[in-house]
Amino acid sequence: MSDEARADRRRGRGSPLAADELEARRAAWRRRRTHRRTILGAALAAAAVLVIVIDSVGGDHRRAPTRAGAAVGGLAVPRERASSSARELRAEERVLSYTSYVRLGTPHRREIALTFDDGPGPFTARILGVLRRFRATATFFEIGRQVRAYPRLTARLLAAGIAIGDHTEDHPPLGQLSPAAQADEIDRAAAAIHAAGAHGPLLFRPPYGSFDDSTLALLRARDMVMVLWTVDTADYARPGVKRIIYTALSGARPGAILLFHDGGGDRSQTLASLPRILRRLTERGYRLVTVPQLLEHDPPPDGQTPPRSLSGD
Repeated sequence: MSDEARADRRRGRGSPLAADELEARRAAWRRRRTHRRTILGAALAAAAVLVIVIDSVGGDHRRAPTRAGAAVGGLAVPRERASSSARELRAEERVLSYTSYVRLGTPHRREIALTFDDGPGPFTARILGVLRRFRATATFFEIGRQVRAYPRLTARLLAAGIAIGDHTEDHPPLGQLSPAAQADEIDRAAAAIHAAGAHGPLLFRPPYGSFDDSTLALLRARDMVMVLWTVDTADYARPGVKRIIYTALSGARPGAILLFHDGGGDRSQTLASLPRILRRLTERGYRLVTVPQLLEHDPPPDGQTPPRSLSGD
């Protein structure tokens, strides 16, 4: 029995209705059904839109790709951006609109970015422990092969609010490689970082400060900012704890980017120097931030000269 017939039976208890009255009631019932379906459809559409909005601006602040990911060994490197707030992503876009790199931020705030290269490795967790003890954050530029060797360390860094940058797959001087080989180095490291729990990195640091025009073109195609440094502590050479402390503190200034290492060898001197450096910087009123935060608060000045390869390539 149809809905209309059942409705007629309930209303009339089986008694006959005039044909015109019956048709009027049927038309009214059809209008009410159409109205309910319209309201239900609108509600479902609104719910779908809400899900899309929440997904696009929700907890991990993922960004839709602006360019296709590069293929690495048949695997497309995702172009989502990670460990970054929506504000930081907008700051990165603004920086890329007028420059390809950052070496020093503008001194609007007393902020300094600590950066660590060549990990993760045996000293990474202990360095992270020192940072957390001082409620400081930093940016770690990771080598792809090291990420694969220590994937859980990358996940720990991300969970602690550390920013992760690309430092190539095998740490070669890029200025001495072909464009295709450079692309392979950048993309394989990005894929390793993604596999360890992050999205595609938005920051890149060239090993030895070596790059050329091809490097810059490859980074532009990937929406990546090249991050150089203001102060090289030379901790990789193990010059002694006192020397590392002196170099870091003497070069500290608003907007500075300090270079340390958490991998690539014995980093016990770096580990021993950090508490004194962090304490003194905090006493001087500096806030220790990630590079994405520095780009947001103290972006590099407009009109920078073209970047120069620090290795002479």
